[in-house]
Formats: sequence, structure tokens, C-alpha cells
Amino acid sequence: MYASSIAQLFTVLVLFILVLAATYYVTKWIARYQKGNSFTANMEIMETCRISTTKYMQIVRVMNKYLVIAVCKDNVTLLTELSEDEYEPPVLKSSEPVDFSKEFEKVLEKFKKK
Repeated sequence: MYASSIAQLFTVLVLFILVLAATYYVTKWIARYQKGNSFTANMEIMETCRISTTKYMQIVRVMNKYLVIAVCKDNVTLLTELSEDEYEPPVLKSSEPVDFSKEFEKVLEKFKKK
């Protein structure tokens, strides 16, 4: 009886791992498939700003034009068109690793002042 319980546990664990692996690979496959189908060289969403839960403002590049659009639950509205000179891409933060000890010291200093 004891060996039977161990065998059942082992079988359930193996099945669980197989299901997790299948889920992982199917998700990767679907993501790759959707990325290939949705690729457009002439359109790109440059920036998105959330205004409320169902309302967004986006800057979209279409060919060499930049359009500012409002995206709501049921419709999309063109707000204005920007020239290439008017659009400034956002500045990306550096990807340098953060030194935890230095940041922790800063936090401690703030609490010591109080």
C-alpha cells in the first residue's frame, strides 16, 4: 500500500510537470505566431498614455507621419498630426544595475533625519 501511494504521487508529479512544459511551449509558439502575423513595417505605436481605465492617448507612426490618437472603449479619434521635428522620442533610462546597499543607505538616512 505504501509503494502504491508513492507511485501515485510520482505519477501525478510527472503529469503535472508535463502539463506545465506543454503550456510553456504552446504559449511560446502562440506568441511567436501572433508576432509574425501582426508585424507591420509601416506602423508602430511610439507612446501610450493612460487617461482612465478605458481611455488612452497614443502617438502612432504611420510611414513617416506621427499621429496623436485617442483610443476609447468603442472608438478611435484622430487628435492631431505631428511632424518629425515635433516628435521627441522618450529618453530611456540607463540599464545599469542598481547598487542595493547604496539605495538602502539613502533610505536609512531619510529615516534617521526624522
